[in-house]
Amino acid sequence: MDQLDAIADAIRANFTAKNAARDAALERSRTLIRHCANAIRAIHRDERALAREHIAAAGEITAAIRADLAAWPDLYHAGYTQDALKEFAEANIVYALVGNEPLPTPEAINVEYAAYLNGLGEAAGELRRRCLDIIRHAHSDEAERLLAAMDDIYSLLVTVDYPDAITGGLRRTTDLVRGVTERTRGDITTSLRQYQLQQALRNSGRPSANDEGAG
Repeated sequence: MDQLDAIADAIRANFTAKNAARDAALERSRTLIRHCANAIRAIHRDERALAREHIAAAGEITAAIRADLAAWPDLYHAGYTQDALKEFAEANIVYALVGNEPLPTPEAINVEYAAYLNGLGEAAGELRRRCLDIIRHAHSDEAERLLAAMDDIYSLLVTVDYPDAITGGLRRTTDLVRGVTERTRGDITTSLRQYQLQQALRNSGRPSANDEGAG
């Protein structure tokens, strides 16, 4: 029992350091999520340079989190940390897909596979938003391209058949992607039919509903 005080001191020192690392990770995770949200907002506004700045800042935070928690793998794999990294993956993926650029790999952006796949799934929701913004003005091949990307995302996610403990709850994300993709397909189909009808009316010399409203 003579060593009990020394053991207790060592444990307290360890817990103090770990608690400090946890507090820092929480704060960095919040800042990381904020940069990612701002990046996605800028992407939808076609402010790609600003989006790139937020993604770069988020990347620096991601690297800091990884370095700071190297000694505490349980903190690195904690829910709040991985949720923030999922948002970082999503921002990078949306930036690439909207810009018709190659997808970043998980290794390139330093995120775990489960966080990457969940970020990929959530990116589908942002692609739907982009599609709706496009078809509000007119039917466009760009909306068709983004829908095809959503299809590809779902086709991949549905093949990842592992327990949620490994994938970070990917099954639920996959179900959401399926619903989002099908709703978007319906919206784009309706937009295409309206566009085709308007073109047919113009070619026949008859005014479309929009033209009559304008008159």
